[in-house]
Amino acid sequence: MTQPSRDRTPADGGPGRTVSPRDTDMAERLLSHGRLTVEGRLVQASNATLYCSIEWEGLTAACVYKPVAGERPLWDFPDGTLAGREVAAYLVSQAMGWNTVPPTVHRDGPYGPGMVQLWVEPDPDVDLVALSRSDDEAVRRLAVFDAVINNADRKIGHLLPPGDGHVYGCDHGVSFSVEYKLRTVLWQWRGKRLTDEALEALGRVRAALRDGSLSGRLAGLLTAEEIDATRRRVELMLKHRIHPYPPEDWPAIPWPPL
Repeated sequence: MTQPSRDRTPADGGPGRTVSPRDTDMAERLLSHGRLTVEGRLVQASNATLYCSIEWEGLTAACVYKPVAGERPLWDFPDGTLAGREVAAYLVSQAMGWNTVPPTVHRDGPYGPGMVQLWVEPDPDVDLVALSRSDDEAVRRLAVFDAVINNADRKIGHLLPPGDGHVYGCDHGVSFSVEYKLRTVLWQWRGKRLTDEALEALGRVRAALRDGSLSGRLAGLLTAEEIDATRRRVELMLKHRIHPYPPEDWPAIPWPPL
């Protein structure tokens, strides 16, 4: 299979109504129950990443399917856990109230269980390099989100601006390590005071971890130690009220950064 054209949209040739990533409830139902048809492979991805169409009860969309069977072993993350971490990132995004990750579910597919995420087509007119270096508030939200999930791989190409002012992020499989491994291209806010909006979002995550509404859903995706480490990161950010600094014993920027 080959890499699909980035110009293709979910509506190409498909019957029914397409689903917006902002309609998270409908998107989750479609992703969970729809019929997946593999149409191509994103050949630049390090793990098996399949471009699919999905259809269910008159709803259609394009999506990304990453089967667990296609995950390459990593020295610092347990085998077969990347798909679950992608779903966990989506759940944290929803708990923050920012919708920074496209709707994502864990389900069975043509090549076994894996992660299925709604496809978000980035605006081709947006300069991703310039966006990653900007002080755009939507990008700043992603920087806060990455600190919460301890994202070890925020590349420029993982920014998905659909052109409406929002910015989504993708590829969160190497996140939630117990050790501090934040590695990102979004360091422009390091040491700066968190916005009131960010503090409110962090407060929502803390509350959801405490009352079990989030921690209970994460329990099947992360270890108890990883969930506890997430809680501690949130507590530290709320205590110090600043964006974190790069780690001293870990590469601060992923390679390649794009």
